[in-house]
Amino acid sequence: MGQITLKQITKSFGDVQVIPPLDLQINDGEFVVFVGPSGCGKSTLLRLIAGLEDTTSGEIDIDGRDATEVPPAKRGLAMVFQSYALYPHMSVRKNIAFPLRMAGLDKNAQNAKVEAAAKVLNLTDYLDRRPGQLSGGQRQRVAIGRAIVREPAAFLFDEPLSNLDAALRVNMRLEISELHQTLKTTMIYVTHDQVEAMTMADKIVVLQAGIIEQVGTPLELYHTPRNKFVAGFIGSPKMNFLHGSYSSSHGAESIGVRPEHISVSKTEGIWKGVVGVSEHLGSDTFLYVDIEGVNTPITVRSTGEVGFRHGDEIFLTPDPEKIHRFDNQGLRIS
Repeated sequence: MGQITLKQITKSFGDVQVIPPLDLQINDGEFVVFVGPSGCGKSTLLRLIAGLEDTTSGEIDIDGRDATEVPPAKRGLAMVFQSYALYPHMSVRKNIAFPLRMAGLDKNAQNAKVEAAAKVLNLTDYLDRRPGQLSGGQRQRVAIGRAIVREPAAFLFDEPLSNLDAALRVNMRLEISELHQTLKTTMIYVTHDQVEAMTMADKIVVLQAGIIEQVGTPLELYHTPRNKFVAGFIGSPKMNFLHGSYSSSHGAESIGVRPEHISVSKTEGIWKGVVGVSEHLGSDTFLYVDIEGVNTPITVRSTGEVGFRHGDEIFLTPDPEKIHRFDNQGLRIS
């Protein structure tokens, strides 16, 4: 079981409160991602759950038991950090088995658990190597294997892919998602990368300045963001925001339109603009279009190759069914 409940949790460093009173329910078996910009409190919140930071007030329940004052080693959780924290002089086998040796498990039981974890993580052929003989992705899998053998109630991942290159990040993202499907264990994952959040999570928790802005499935946050912060953070490329005459006709202080919900024409449309930079990615083309009265270029995402060049005059038309309206507090108007 891996149900975790946060009840009015707060955290202060001296006189500075970094986590205001916060409630959150994480259900058994869920893959929950904490996402937000740097300094939003997501790693601090994870460390509070792990017991690596003391709560200032509030209660943390794990499987219905108050664990607020329980030391980290006795919470039944396993944490995987951004740094692999492997012992360079030990083999992969010994690194994975380390927590079992510390727990006093006999060697036969250790070997059985290590072999099982290695099979799940495709590390069987590397058990006798040392970390220095492995790639970054393989080292991260060893760190995950060390967590798996503990059979925790939940896995806590603190930006585990930050040290990997782009291709390895994609591969490890898939491997961790597959691992969740195999183990069916609760996973809490911290990242600043909203693409990781969208592709991996059952449930996303969007944080800003220690405050939960919205909790929901990836598609709930994409289609019905609660406010401009969530709307601008979820989605890649990010949502375009327009004010003034562009929004007043929609009865809103501002409107938001995602790049993929704007069509482009050489001859007609709602907004007239001039093409600035264009990025050709093969399957997609991103156009950055300057329109009158808007301080930043409008980003447009088109499928395939588009025959527009720098300086071309074009027309943009937003899908009227996909326009998001926001009031003067930045809250979404339904």
